[in-house]
Amino acid sequence: MPTPKLRQRPQPGHPKPARPNTPPTKLHTKRCGDLAEISFLYRAAHEGLDVAKPYGDNNRYDFIVDNGHKRSLVQVKSTGKEISKHRYHVNAGRRLNLGAVPYTKSEIDFLAVYLHPEKTWYILPFKAFRGQVTLALLSKHHPGHNSYSRYLEAWHLLKR
Repeated sequence: MPTPKLRQRPQPGHPKPARPNTPPTKLHTKRCGDLAEISFLYRAAHEGLDVAKPYGDNNRYDFIVDNGHKRSLVQVKSTGKEISKHRYHVNAGRRLNLGAVPYTKSEIDFLAVYLHPEKTWYILPFKAFRGQVTLALLSKHHPGHNSYSRYLEAWHLLKR
C-alpha cells in the first residue's frame, strides 16, 4: 500500500503556497492607496511629466509634478467603492481627530483620484472640489455627466 502524501507546512519566513482557483482577497485600504500612488507615478511619467515623491508622510500632498514650466502639488486618492451602478464614492478630505477636513489651496493644487475597478483617473484642479470632503465620481461607462466628468483622464491639466 502506498504511503499517503502529507501536506507540507510552510517554513517560517516563507509565504503559504497559493491554492489554485482561490479568488483574490479584498485589498486593504492602505494597500489600495499604495497601488494608486505607484500607478500615478507610472502614468504621470508616461505622460511626459517629471514626478518627485517627498520623503515621509508629513506633507498634505503625495507628489510634486513638474511639467517644465510649473510645479504642482498633487494628492492621490483611490476608491473601489461603488455607491450605485457606475458611480463611485471617494474621500477627498484629509483626516483629523474630529473627522474629515477639506484641503486648502495652500496645501495642494490637484487631486488625482484612481478608480481601481476601471483603472481610470480623475485629475481634479483644486477649484473643482474646493471645500469638499467627499465626491461622487461617474464611471467612464456611465451614460450621463456631472460637474466632475470633464476631469476624467484630464492629464492635460498637469501639462499646462
